[in-house]
Amino acid sequence: MLVVSEIFPPRHGGSGRLLYELYRRLPPANVVAAAGLHEQAEDFDRFSGIRTERIPLHLDRWGVLGLGSFAQYWRLAARLRDLSRMYQCRELHVARCLPEGFAAWLLRITYGVPYVVYVHGEETRTSASSRELSWMTRRVYGGARYLIANSRNTAYVLQQEWGISRSRIRILYPGVDGGRFVPTGPSAQVRAELGWGGRRVVLTVGRLQLRKGHDMLLRALPRVLQTVPDAHYAVVGDGAERNRLQQLARELGVHENVSFHGEISDTQMIACYQQCDVFALPNREVNGDFEGFGMVLLEAQACGRPVITGASGGTQETIDIGRTGLIGDCSTPDFLVDALSALLLDEPRRAAMGQAGRQWVLQQFDWRSLVKQAAEMFDIEMQEGR
Repeated sequence: MLVVSEIFPPRHGGSGRLLYELYRRLPPANVVAAAGLHEQAEDFDRFSGIRTERIPLHLDRWGVLGLGSFAQYWRLAARLRDLSRMYQCRELHVARCLPEGFAAWLLRITYGVPYVVYVHGEETRTSASSRELSWMTRRVYGGARYLIANSRNTAYVLQQEWGISRSRIRILYPGVDGGRFVPTGPSAQVRAELGWGGRRVVLTVGRLQLRKGHDMLLRALPRVLQTVPDAHYAVVGDGAERNRLQQLARELGVHENVSFHGEISDTQMIACYQQCDVFALPNREVNGDFEGFGMVLLEAQACGRPVITGASGGTQETIDIGRTGLIGDCSTPDFLVDALSALLLDEPRRAAMGQAGRQWVLQQFDWRSLVKQAAEMFDIEMQEGR
C-alpha cells in the first residue's frame, strides 16, 4: 500500500497522526508512505518505522480549473505512479479527498491503479460549498474501491449528502496509544514550567479554527471566574484564529487567565493533558464546517482527564456521555459556564470521570483492536505480536 498524506508527522494534524499511528503498526513490508515535506522530516523518518518518501504535496489551490492547477495535479499523479511502480504497490490509501484523492483518481483512470480514501467529515461540507470542488469530490468518491469514514456520523453524511451506498463505506475509528497517553499525578514543576502554577486549568488542544469553539470558552470564562477565581484556560495549537482569540481575551478582560502555547512537541502536549484539570473541545457547526470526530478527546481521556465537548459532528462517539465527559450545545457560552463551573469545583467527580475515561478509551479505542480491524479490511495477514 502507498499511503499518501500531505499532513504527516512531524507536522501536526489529526488526519496525519491517524494514518501514521495505524500504518506503523501494520507489517512493514506492506506499507510505504508518500508524505508531505517538513523541515524536521529527516530526523523523524529515521525512527518512524515506516518507509517514507517525502514529496511536495502542498497545492496553493485545490481546484482543477486552469492549466496551472491541472498541471499540478498531473505532476503529482505522475510522481505517485513512479512511487507505486518503484515499490510495487497494489493500491493507494489517500488521507483526504482533496488534494491527495484527486491525484489518485487521475492515476486510476489513466493507469488503473486502485485507491481507497479516508473521509474525516468536515471536508465534505467544504467540498459541497463549491461547484468545482463538489465535481472533483464526486469523481474521487465514485472512483474509490471504498471510503473509510472516521465515525458513524461521517458515514451518515456520506450517505445522506453525497449519495454513497452504505456498502461502499467502512467505519474505522481513530485510536489512541494507551502506553504513551497515560495518567500521572500532579507535578508542581511541570505546571510551573507551563506557567499554570496551582490554578485549576481547562485545556484545549487543536488547530485554532472557528468550529473548535475557543471563542465560546473565552466568552464563558468571565462567568466561570466568578465561581472559580483561579480558573485558567490553556490553548495548545496554532491557526488562523489566533490573533482574533487573543484580542477577544483582552476585550473580555480575561487575558491574564489565558495562555496560548502555540504548537508544541508531542511530549509537551502529553504533559499538558496530564496536568490539566478538565479538557474541553467546545466544538460547534459553523457555516457547514463541523468536527468529524475529535481524536484529542480520546487522548485526554487516556490521560485520565474528564472532558467537555459540543453536540456537533462525531464528537459524541468519543465519550461515554455523563460517565467520562459532558456534552452540550456550545453555540453559546451557557452550557460551558455550567459544565466548567460544576467540574472545576468538584474534585472527586473529576477524578471518577477521569478513571472511567481511561478505561473507556482502552476498551473502545485501543490501537491493538483497531489495527486488527484495519488488517482485515485491507486483507493483510498480521504477524504474531504486532
